[in-house]
Amino acid sequence: MDKKKVIVICGPTASGKTSLGIQIANLVNGEIISADSMQIYKDMDIGSAKPTIEERAQAVHHLIDFVDPDRRYSVADFKKDAESKIKEILEKNKVPIIVGGTGLYVNSLIYNIHYNEVETDLEYRKLLENIDIKDLYKMAEGIDSEALKKIAPTDRKRISRILEIYHSTGKTKTEFEKESRHEPEYDYKIFVLNMDRQKLYDRINLRVDLMIKDGLVDEVKDRKSG
Repeated sequence: MDKKKVIVICGPTASGKTSLGIQIANLVNGEIISADSMQIYKDMDIGSAKPTIEERAQAVHHLIDFVDPDRRYSVADFKKDAESKIKEILEKNKVPIIVGGTGLYVNSLIYNIHYNEVETDLEYRKLLENIDIKDLYKMAEGIDSEALKKIAPTDRKRISRILEIYHSTGKTKTEFEKESRHEPEYDYKIFVLNMDRQKLYDRINLRVDLMIKDGLVDEVKDRKSG
């Protein structure tokens, strides 16, 4: 039996995903499911570059602006919610369109990753917190250099995660993720936006300038005082 088709639009910040997603939604009778790990949060409109009210009026958007900022929301939560929305949209004979820049969110769907919970050893985590970031990176490099290719040398949280998974399971993060992948339920049609790097940087810089103009500083202050 042929799988139902789901469109995926991904790419770097400021590459035009939101605008293209809206255009396609109107062309194919689709609804958009955001796959952005920041746009899910309430009261964080400017800094997360959420689609504007005007943009959301042009096409139906899901999984935007629905999670309280102090609530833990995992990639497993996203997968569950996104798959529920995909089913709901398909039942209306419409086309689901995944739009987003959070790779973990997109991968959870297109690779149908089943997230087996890894028991957290709080004492081990505390131990890692007291290790210099350079030494932590070297420790992780000796365990899973493949996973480190996608992680910045200063990203303590993700580097520590490599060590925690190995400590708890005896498996590398790369092995753990491969074993968690299953045949996807849907036929994902993936489109990745790209452009000249300098042009992209100029667009990002312009976006930041507009965010500041639109009140980003006040938004951050309000969150800290809230």
